[in-house]
Amino acid sequence: MAKIMFIRHAEKPVTGIAGVELSGAADKEDLIVLGWQRAGALVRFFAPHDTASLAPGIATPATLFAASAASPDSSLRPEHTVLPLSQVLGITTDTTIAKKDKKALAAAAVAAAAKGPVLVAWQHQDIPDLVDKVAGSKVAPKPWPGDRFDMVWVLDQAPGATAWTFSQVPQLLLAGDSAQPIT
Repeated sequence: MAKIMFIRHAEKPVTGIAGVELSGAADKEDLIVLGWQRAGALVRFFAPHDTASLAPGIATPATLFAASAASPDSSLRPEHTVLPLSQVLGITTDTTIAKKDKKALAAAAVAAAAKGPVLVAWQHQDIPDLVDKVAGSKVAPKPWPGDRFDMVWVLDQAPGATAWTFSQVPQLLLAGDSAQPIT
């Protein structure tokens, strides 16, 4: 079965809470400490020591995509959200696709899904359209709420099928995460 999973980048700076680089230096384009905690927790969510511990609907990714940090928006949040997972899995995250190039991401994700599960880390405003581009129809709730960092949207395609099925899997990794799907 082909599987493409979508996550929003982890928590970002808000008034009074600055983003930080890996080195600990302040960076408005990076994750906040809570976001780095989520990035670390995503490692065992997607790559547990015992694969029987994977949440239903989740698979360990063989391919990782994160939105490019190219100008004019130089945010590293999508890439850094999957950085610990990339390191543990020993796979390079593809960061070559621009944030607004939904058609290219959809094509690349579908091609990669033929070889194994795919995880896409992107900005929340674009995820519903990305999911719909891959699915070829409107299946994703819109919009992705600005305060939700805790959900995985999953597209599955059975062997020989052309249609994709949509589901949501809550991460439930950090205090305050919700089990409620995005509607």
